[in-house]
Amino acid sequence: MIIVMQAGASREDLDRVVARVEELKLKPHTIVGTERTVVAVVGDERDIVGSGLETLPGVAAVMPILAPYKVASREVQPEPTIVKAGPLVIGGGHVGVIAGPCSVESREQIIATAKAVKAAGATGLRGGAFKPRTSPYSFQGLKEQGLELLAEARAETGLAVVTEVVASEDVALVAKYADVLQIGARNMQNYRLLEAVGKTDVAVLLKRGPSATVEELLLAAEYILDGGNRRVMLCERGIRTFESHTRFTLPLATVPWLQARTHLPVVVDPSHGTGHANLVTSMAAASIAAGADGLIVEVHPDPKRAASDGGQTLDIPAFEKMMALCRRIAEAVDRKLG
Repeated sequence: MIIVMQAGASREDLDRVVARVEELKLKPHTIVGTERTVVAVVGDERDIVGSGLETLPGVAAVMPILAPYKVASREVQPEPTIVKAGPLVIGGGHVGVIAGPCSVESREQIIATAKAVKAAGATGLRGGAFKPRTSPYSFQGLKEQGLELLAEARAETGLAVVTEVVASEDVALVAKYADVLQIGARNMQNYRLLEAVGKTDVAVLLKRGPSATVEELLLAAEYILDGGNRRVMLCERGIRTFESHTRFTLPLATVPWLQARTHLPVVVDPSHGTGHANLVTSMAAASIAAGADGLIVEVHPDPKRAASDGGQTLDIPAFEKMMALCRRIAEAVDRKLG
C-alpha cells in the first residue's frame, strides 16, 4: 500500500501519517520524489482497512501496490534512483564503469590494474578479497589483506572500491574498506546476508543468481531496501540455459524490462555473462545500447596468469579498446560513460 501525500503537505502532516502507520504495527518507508512524497507501507494490508489513513491531513490518496516487490517498485518511486559512491555514478544518464581483476592477488597486480583502468575511464575498481569458489581447493582470496590492498589502490587512484561480501558476519569488516558491497550470484537469496547489508549505509551491487527469475532478483533487493538501505543496484550477470557456447546466457532484454518496473539502476556484467574475453567488448557495447546504467568488467594485466577467471578477463589494451567503443555508443544514446 502507498500513501500519496498532497503537494502542499507539511512535515507535520507526514510525521502524523508515519506515526499512524507505526501504531498499526506496519512498517513505513518514506520516499521523497521530485513530484510527490509517498509513504510505502509494508505489512499485512488488512490492518489498513478502516484505519482512517485516507482522512489524515495532507493525504491525497491511499492505493495498493500491485507489484510483490513494494519499495523497489516504480509505483512507489517513479523517478529513477541514482547511486553515487565516491567518483562512481550509476544512473541518471551516467554509465558507471567498474573494472578490475576477479581476485586481488598482490599489491603490484591491484595497483597496476587500478591505475590502468582509471586512465581508460573507469570510476570503480572491482576486486575479490573473499572468493566463494565451487571447489574448496581453488584460490579463496587474500581476505582482509586483500581488502587492505584495495584500500591502498583507492588511495593511489581515487577509484571507488567494489568488492564482494560472502557472509553476514563479514559485513562490518568489508564495509570498513568498501565503497560498494557486492552480493554475488551464489548469495542472491542468502536472506541473512541481504538483511545485514540492508542495515548499512554502504551502496550495494546485487547480482542475479544463475537460475533466478527477475522477480526473484527484485524480491531479493526488497530485503535490502526494507532494511533501510536505499543505495541498491541490480546486476544482470547471465543465467544458466541449455546453451553451451558461452559460460552463461546474457539476456539483455532484462535491462529495459527491469527499468520499466523498478527505479533501481541496472548494471550488466559481460564478463560472467559470456565467460569469453573475446565476447566481452561486443556485449558491453550492446548493454549500453540496451540502456544499462553501468558495467562491471574483469580486467587483469596478464589474464593468462590470473588466479581465477582468466578466460573471461580482458587485458589492459583490450579494456582500453572496449572503453573507446562504449564511449561512442554512450554518446549515440545521449549517455555519459565513466
